[in-house]
Amino acid sequence: MTHAIIELIAEYGLLLVFINVLVEQAGLPLPAVPTLVVAGALSSLGKLPLGAVVLVALLACLISDFAWYLAGRRYGASVMRTLCRISLSPDSCVKQSELRFQRWRGQILLIAKFVPGLSTIAPPLMGAMRLRPQIFMLLDGLGSLIWIGLIVGLGYAFSQQIDRVLFALASAGTVAIEVLFALLIAYVIVKWWQRKRLLLALRLARISVDELHQLIEDGKKPVVVDVRSQAARLVDNRIIPGSLMASLGGIDQELHQVPIDQEVVIYCSCPNEVSAAKAAKGLLMQGYRKVRPLLGGLDAWADAGYDIEHLAVQTVAVSETVIVSGHAHS
Repeated sequence: MTHAIIELIAEYGLLLVFINVLVEQAGLPLPAVPTLVVAGALSSLGKLPLGAVVLVALLACLISDFAWYLAGRRYGASVMRTLCRISLSPDSCVKQSELRFQRWRGQILLIAKFVPGLSTIAPPLMGAMRLRPQIFMLLDGLGSLIWIGLIVGLGYAFSQQIDRVLFALASAGTVAIEVLFALLIAYVIVKWWQRKRLLLALRLARISVDELHQLIEDGKKPVVVDVRSQAARLVDNRIIPGSLMASLGGIDQELHQVPIDQEVVIYCSCPNEVSAAKAAKGLLMQGYRKVRPLLGGLDAWADAGYDIEHLAVQTVAVSETVIVSGHAHS
């Protein structure tokens, strides 16, 4: 690696590490792993102080994560919906995070940095779940330190090999930068196409909230099903009155006594009604004839001014949060 390149990275390395980690944890698609690996390699060569690299990366993680935590604590479900809308992997980002939360609870922060997408989703989810700030900072700090230490340690251990790679990139000049930029653009395009293909595959006739309300008013007694995860209901405990609670994977079991010609309306709170459409597709394949996702989901129903009930939620601690089956009318 040329002397000029080494000196440039060595001079601004700590600042680059801080900014890169900060923006990645904020949710931008600028992976910090390569920067941390290079920083670890330069530390092995004596060009960057190892302790300072770890410290600035940890500081960047804590600043970004705590900002997301506060946003989730204050705005709850609206923050989660916003993250899911801007995600290149619709629904899966928040949905998989909710499912992991149900298994791991607060300890999910120890592994969040190693799971794509979860790193950004976990802090606001913990805030919305009312994890105490002290516990959040402790678990998030430990998880971040493990992630940073492993990546920087790999760079430190394989500094000679990384040095050769950096030399090759420096020799290639602008060509290498153009290739890396093209790969980033290709990644975004592929994820966008996956999103588009998923929505096309789940294209079904939706029922509007006005139509559903009219069915209820006319005494048609449609079966209304909430397919949000338990964690999603903890974040947002609103439900449409009379809703049947069901998991996305077990909805067929919940509806086993419902006649196949009964009107069934399924709702969620995710963009494009992805979860509701998946559940509806599954029921149609099993022979149900009148199954439709609710257009706009729970938010559209509430925005229209129709009645809302609230699940009785009792929060003891994040590890002991429960939903009580009783409803409280709004």
